[in-house]
Amino acid sequence: MDKRIVITGLGAISPIGIGKEAFWEGLMEGRNGIGKITRFDATEYKSQIAGEVKDFDPTEYIDKKESKRMDRYAQFAVAATKMALEDAGLDLEKEDCDRIGTYVGAGIGGIETMNEQYKKLFDKGPNRISPFFIPMMIANMAAGQVSITFGLHGPSSCVVTACATGSNCIGDAMRVLQRGEADVMVAGGTEASISEAAVAGFSAMKALCTDHNDDPAHASRPFDKNRSGFVMGEGSGIVILETLEHAKARGAHIYCELAGYASNSDAYHITSPAPHGVYQAKCMAAAIADAGLKPAEVDYVNAHGTSTHMNDQGETEAIKSVWGEAAKDVSVSSIKSMTGHMLGAGGAIECVATALAVQNDMLPPTINYETPDEGLDLDYVPNKAKAKKVRAAISNSFGFGGHNACLVLKKFAE
Repeated sequence: MDKRIVITGLGAISPIGIGKEAFWEGLMEGRNGIGKITRFDATEYKSQIAGEVKDFDPTEYIDKKESKRMDRYAQFAVAATKMALEDAGLDLEKEDCDRIGTYVGAGIGGIETMNEQYKKLFDKGPNRISPFFIPMMIANMAAGQVSITFGLHGPSSCVVTACATGSNCIGDAMRVLQRGEADVMVAGGTEASISEAAVAGFSAMKALCTDHNDDPAHASRPFDKNRSGFVMGEGSGIVILETLEHAKARGAHIYCELAGYASNSDAYHITSPAPHGVYQAKCMAAAIADAGLKPAEVDYVNAHGTSTHMNDQGETEAIKSVWGEAAKDVSVSSIKSMTGHMLGAGGAIECVATALAVQNDMLPPTINYETPDEGLDLDYVPNKAKAKKVRAAISNSFGFGGHNACLVLKKFAE
């Protein structure tokens, strides 16, 4: 597996901006994407805030008739893929589409469609259910719709590993390219689960922030002492991965090299991470080694950083375990402070952010960082973006069920 893999295209749909440029601008501004939920009446809900995507019109990217047959999460994926393909300058009419694959996952899938159809079932009976219910709801349909829309006949799959989904999809797509099974891969994650059942369910398990309903701008505060739970987000992140040979042959712009990937399992608890981030540390160390690097050569950690007590504490301990005394020199930030937690799309949109950080030598901030917590004493890039030379960066994703996935991106050099 000595093939080098590069990132040549980026697509982003997020609560702080639609499109690569708007997304990056939002990150650099430290823009807050959290507000009152508008997709349903959340008045009676414990958590009434979320990072919603604003002003998204699927018909700008998808045929109107076809868009009506897609759940919002699949619409996001197709739209973000269109952006990423255009950004990569890929002319599909000139490409061998049997050699272009699709690895796009979702942590939950079409739960909005499920909510709507269950209401019809209970209110009006089984004969009123839409024939499109199942193909709109199932979690693989984002990958399916991307493949169908763009005529991509290469390896196609959907990883579902909760909050690690997007990173696993990108890492597994990298392996497809390294094995020589494709030349180009569309990879990433998507999610649109700001719906009644999902918000109620996450609230019931006490995972969501519930004490900032009247102050949503300050609700998501990773690594801050007063963090009190994550805020749900939605959107999609898509990257175009290519073998270096293929990218060079067509003169593609290269953002960075996707140099390392690792995944493992805490094998500990359905929702809680293993104590002290032990297996998160092992996953990070394995990804760095896979990239042929040492921790001291990695300048930035795009943290999972959910704004929950257990995650932020454990991830900080994991970073200290991997970097040792040098942990004080590595910069760590969580863009979830701005976007909220985009669940299955989180790792993918964070990979997009990390690629741009590596290219531009600029680090997104952790906004709402006001009060240091005991033992959480790293450089969390508080509140303002920071210029820093980034030779390499790691993007972390840790999901319910103990799924850990880490991606290492480094500056491209011939």
